[in-house]
Amino acid sequence: MKRIFLYTGLAVLGLTGCTKDFEEINTDPTQTSPANYNSEYFLSGSQRNYLDGITGYNGAILFQSGWVQIFASTTSGAANYYSNMDKYVPSGNTNDYAGRGFDLGYKGARLAAELIKNYSGNADKVNVVSAATIMKVLCAHYITDLYGDIPYSQALQGASNVNYPVYDKQQDVYSAMLSDLDGALTAFDASKAKPIADLFPYAGDVAKWKKFGYSLMLRIAMRLVKADAAKAQQYAEKAAAGGTLSSVSEDAYVKGDNTNGYRSENSRSLGTAADFYQVKWSKTLMDFLKSTADPRVSVIAELPSPGLAAAMNPDNKTGDNTFANQRGLPNGWDLNGGATDISNAPGYPGASGSGNDADPIGLYSRPRAAIYTDLNSPQFVLTYAESELLLAEAKVRGWNVGATTASVHYANAVSAALQSLAAFGSSAAISATVANAYAAANPLNVTSTAASLKMINEQYWATTGILMNFVEAWNNWKRSGYPVLTPVVYAGNFSGGVIPRRQLYPTTEPTANPANYKTGVSSLTGGDTWSSKMWWDK
Repeated sequence: MKRIFLYTGLAVLGLTGCTKDFEEINTDPTQTSPANYNSEYFLSGSQRNYLDGITGYNGAILFQSGWVQIFASTTSGAANYYSNMDKYVPSGNTNDYAGRGFDLGYKGARLAAELIKNYSGNADKVNVVSAATIMKVLCAHYITDLYGDIPYSQALQGASNVNYPVYDKQQDVYSAMLSDLDGALTAFDASKAKPIADLFPYAGDVAKWKKFGYSLMLRIAMRLVKADAAKAQQYAEKAAAGGTLSSVSEDAYVKGDNTNGYRSENSRSLGTAADFYQVKWSKTLMDFLKSTADPRVSVIAELPSPGLAAAMNPDNKTGDNTFANQRGLPNGWDLNGGATDISNAPGYPGASGSGNDADPIGLYSRPRAAIYTDLNSPQFVLTYAESELLLAEAKVRGWNVGATTASVHYANAVSAALQSLAAFGSSAAISATVANAYAAANPLNVTSTAASLKMINEQYWATTGILMNFVEAWNNWKRSGYPVLTPVVYAGNFSGGVIPRRQLYPTTEPTANPANYKTGVSSLTGGDTWSSKMWWDK
């Protein structure tokens, strides 16, 4: 992967040689032209920045993972950064974490936009431009769903002296994203050169990029079911007609490359000593999985070796993954010895180990260390299972997304969700035989529209959460209302005792772009707060 990130040295490329009469050349020596480097590598830079935004300590694992009760933690207080996600209580760097998605999302979009600018009008590069446009939309989609109104129409135009971009209404951002995506997907041409420097497991395959793009269109469209049902239906049907992801082999993810310094950030976080000990699967998720004897339980969960010393040692990756022994940690408890101490939680199982080596949370399941702390683990962006679940919902709503029934889409999704874990390695693999049998034993409830929507979106939450795409699990929960979650009400929380609906804009925006920031905030009922709802969040 190292060669892919050559863009970091662009400012000095071409300046190491010696040219006669150099001073007489009317060229800014701090710049270099596209002719002197291959800007196609900006595609990988865009992908990497997007991934950095949705993984690790840049937000999602510290916020959304607990907000939608995929993870839980007993940490509390200003020094314990997982209090952000489990109890909505600020840590020392909460505002910094909250702004990172904005910064990294725009870094990803900026690289994609630069690639588009350099190659627009070049017929041979149409597929590169289309892939870059998809990445630009993906980054913008992530940013607007975190914050609300954002710069889009005037964003990324610093070179044109647009230093104070307007905040577009989220409704307009969505319309523009769908239009841009539609144009890019229509422009793909398999007879032209494929994109290089692709970090997804597509190797620039145009057919797979189109399926990914149409699946992204479907995801964006379904966000609008409550805000603009007509547009949601229009673009969901367009996406289905264009062709979405069709197998697990087309899942979009990027594996870490730790040897060259590009590790999986989720795995790095979970392998950090404090995180390794404190982060557990939430009781909400674990109870959901165990209620249907989901085979994923033994793949993703384990109890640490007994005793505090073993549980706190990130080098000790041995654990008990017996299905019957797995137990989720309830959200909102701590280790402070007071009323909210975990020992007071209903059904508290006691400690593992004994005496000075007793571990008070040792009988709660952590993410299985051999899988989730591997620094080369996959970081998921969008999967076949997700697209099939969204198609199942569209079908339940009566939309024209093809002849396949909602029940078949749902079964495809459930089986695929289990099989997608194989990307973590052989120890995480669930065979197609086992996955298909589980899907057959747990068919879609079609007794009513409400029953179907509940089942589809609960599965979407579990699937995205297990694959550690926490932002997507949270966004779809906001959209659908499933699963029904009980918020944590903990002293000192920053959201008024409700599950946060957005992140705060970066603290730099009120001074860097004050007038437009105020306009963006004015669209939020309640202002720039954690509990304010954005346009599509009905």
